[in-house]
Amino acid sequence: MTEGIAGADIRLVVADMDGTLLDGEGRVPDAFWPVLDELTSRGIAFVPASGRQYYTLEEIFSRHPGTLSYVAENGSMVVHEGRLLTSSNIDPAVVEKVLHTVRTADRRGHDLRLIVHRTDGAFIESDDDEFVGHARQYCARLEHVADQSAVPGDVVKLAIYDFGHAETSAAELFEPLVGDHQLAVSGEHWVDITAPGTHKATGVRALQELLAAGPEQTMVFGDYLNDLEMLDAAEWSYAMDNAHPEVLARARFRAPSNTDAGVVTVLQQMLGRP
Repeated sequence: MTEGIAGADIRLVVADMDGTLLDGEGRVPDAFWPVLDELTSRGIAFVPASGRQYYTLEEIFSRHPGTLSYVAENGSMVVHEGRLLTSSNIDPAVVEKVLHTVRTADRRGHDLRLIVHRTDGAFIESDDDEFVGHARQYCARLEHVADQSAVPGDVVKLAIYDFGHAETSAAELFEPLVGDHQLAVSGEHWVDITAPGTHKATGVRALQELLAAGPEQTMVFGDYLNDLEMLDAAEWSYAMDNAHPEVLARARFRAPSNTDAGVVTVLQQMLGRP
């Protein structure tokens, strides 16, 4: 935690979800809700920033009476006051290459699944129960289709689930074919591909400009590799105690782990609450 944080001029608080704000059971800690109410009453914007789908984030925070802004799909969708502020699309040629690679890799012994994300929902081919369970955890709008390549419309994110180790498949299979597109390992089993230059930090910076909040007035919490860029967008950057080593090295400060409600603890300190 941080000396001098109480009373700091914070105008924007951004938190990753899994492994950061959410506890070990994937739930928002009960103690967070009164903190969120106080942030709102003080005019401090709280923004969930996640690889999760916007509709999933909206569902998670539906009990809050106010309207939040969201950085969803690892920055590919930014929603402010219920309207789409920005979105970024993947080159259709990259979509086809990734789809082909997933299918080919499976035939060669890898165990991969793919979710194709658009602004209006997400699409899967696999009916594997375990994978579908994981997909539904992150996608409130999820549709099974016979052929993902036949889904019309722009694609904002490709999410690959690796039943093995995502960092390995990211390096071996996907880094060589995405070109200048953004590739991030967003969890032990997840690899996310977004448009060039698109990551959570692009969403954070769009909201900083909209809300007139500079890096010195921004607080960010993260735990995994897809949080690295957004840590650089804030002077008050926190790695959770359970974070990936690269995140711990990148952040300026450390918060208690997600299982110890570390985000809540730091925010209570910032608000001057016991």
